[in-house]
Amino acid sequence: MRIYELGDGTPEVAVIGSIHGDEPCGAHAVERFVAGEPEVERPVKLIVANEEALDADVRYLDEDLNRAFPGDANADTHEGRLAADLVREVRGCTTLALHSTQSYAKPFALVGDVGAVSRSICPHLPIDELVETGDFAGGRLIDHAHTIEVECGLQGSADAEENAYWVIRSFLAATGVVSAPVEDEESPITLGTREDDVVTVYRMLERIPKEPAETYEVFVNNFELVEEGDRFAAAGDRTFTADRPFYPVLLSAYGYDDVFGYAADRIGTLD
Repeated sequence: MRIYELGDGTPEVAVIGSIHGDEPCGAHAVERFVAGEPEVERPVKLIVANEEALDADVRYLDEDLNRAFPGDANADTHEGRLAADLVREVRGCTTLALHSTQSYAKPFALVGDVGAVSRSICPHLPIDELVETGDFAGGRLIDHAHTIEVECGLQGSADAEENAYWVIRSFLAATGVVSAPVEDEESPITLGTREDDVVTVYRMLERIPKEPAETYEVFVNNFELVEEGDRFAAAGDRTFTADRPFYPVLLSAYGYDDVFGYAADRIGTLD
């Protein structure tokens, strides 16, 4: 774990990149932000989390770090111990965790439950969708208070790295760490093209299981309504159809070993 602290005093804001070692966008964005020697108006902590998995270019060494929180300092696994260290480092902080996905190219946010922190910060992030994970947050960092997770784009892509940097900028502006506007000619993602209340909120309902097969396919797009009776995925020769309407979230052919992703409801907007 590599930690950068900027500003004087005890940080109450934190950014974490590369909880997963095969998602380098967060680490690169943190390093780019720190290398710019930004002026900060309040102290902030920026963390590159799973350095060992990042160096090995694997998702994790022993277990999925984003299913291991709150961790245990005496755990037998690298990620179990690291989870405890990370929880200690961000205790009391409003925290942004940067991720990437195999399912969706645009940034979107996830929180355990929509509350005051997400309502105050998410409208200022360059996202259109916010997902409330609810019962599915167990073991994730967002199961802990004051944490927002952002999927920054497609895993391993240059766009995800660029997006992650601007997500950091907008998050730190929203939390009062930096005063410079995040709107910039260099930015590929801006806030000026939407109204604050266009952040649409979804709530996860259930996992969509994926049975063992040699090949998988997905026929629908994330955050677009799947109607009852629509086919949405296939595992080998078996095709799956919706038994009720739902919105796909994190749905992809190969993103997870045992699930295609999640079915969600659209529950409103942030205003």
